[in-house]
Amino acid sequence: MVKIPVLRWGQPYESLENDKVVHFITGEVLAEVGQSNPGLLAKDMKKADRAREVLREIPIKNLVEMMKKAADFYLNATLPMGDGQQSPDDFARQQSASTGLPEHMTKFNMEKNHFVLSNMDRILDCLTRGLPLDILTRGYGEEGRGVTVSYQAQTPVLGMVLPSNSPGVHTLWLPVIPMQIGLILKPGPQEPWTPYRMAAAFFEAGIPKECIGIYPGKGEMGAEVVNRCRRTMIFGSTQTVKQYEGNPRVQVHGPGFSKILLGDDCVDDWEQYIDLMVDSIYKNSGRGCINCSGIWASRHTKEIAAAIAERVGPIEALPPEDPDSGLAAFTVPGQAQAVHASILEKLKESGTTDMTEKWGSRLIEKEYCCYLRPWIIHCDSPDREVANTEFMFPYSTVV
Repeated sequence: MVKIPVLRWGQPYESLENDKVVHFITGEVLAEVGQSNPGLLAKDMKKADRAREVLREIPIKNLVEMMKKAADFYLNATLPMGDGQQSPDDFARQQSASTGLPEHMTKFNMEKNHFVLSNMDRILDCLTRGLPLDILTRGYGEEGRGVTVSYQAQTPVLGMVLPSNSPGVHTLWLPVIPMQIGLILKPGPQEPWTPYRMAAAFFEAGIPKECIGIYPGKGEMGAEVVNRCRRTMIFGSTQTVKQYEGNPRVQVHGPGFSKILLGDDCVDDWEQYIDLMVDSIYKNSGRGCINCSGIWASRHTKEIAAAIAERVGPIEALPPEDPDSGLAAFTVPGQAQAVHASILEKLKESGTTDMTEKWGSRLIEKEYCCYLRPWIIHCDSPDREVANTEFMFPYSTVV
């Protein structure tokens, strides 16, 4: 077990209150994470301007090179983790053990983060459409057409309210530091590992410690980050999206509701696209916002649903260390049962058919966690309630 402190502008702070991160199968305590509170963040935000100041002292091209060094530290090095040390294999095992993701998926996400950091110069070039990066430091300059432009930072730090269910989302905040903006990170309760390991890699590569703060805590800490930071990125449900709709200070990443549409020009050749449809539903255990949750076609929908169900219906939950494991566990008590009950209730509506029913129950209950096996449902109309839902596992309707 490791003890992980609050990180106040790069300095560890031991809190009197701690939250336990436990192994989703055994219940073993993996870490005790110090808990912050709104008052602590309010006090520290008085120093937020310093985060941008120290970053502006370093040319962006140098920060980009530091990102590339950090990429290798993050992927390959043994780095500090709280009061201990963490190897890359430790990281993969610990992240898997607390989030429920199979270990090979956690390692894939490590590779993805490494790719983003290693290609930061190209990514910034795309994000800014080739803008000379020193304009971000000065606030003005000439772009390629000889036109003077001005870009002013709207905040000295970006607040991030991070989820526990999908470690892949961390790629979204990696370009922030080389753009000379500091970071306030509120980790998900089951996934403190990536923010702390990434911060350790940044510091090892030479990034100033004063530009990063990590504030674990309960729900009120997420709300406080949104309240205190002038710009925030959060992740949540449809309700969360609606809550911040029209708020320019908050960028919300909610459910993807990603669809595959088979038009009349190709629907008769639907067999050619079965692999694509299965992978879009099943890869990454269906946890990504880009995972497909609905396949819409003008005809052959029953046949399409049956063919997909034949591929994913028999899939069972395997141990997280198994390289063939494709399902992530639900580690929050009661969550999987609630999702399962919700879908069963929606299946009572006429015009819906459970195409995976013959392969047994979709819910697998264990002592400390649960699994939901892939679920494919045919709907005779897009108006069916179940056709307009999305869940955090391999689930899709065929309409």
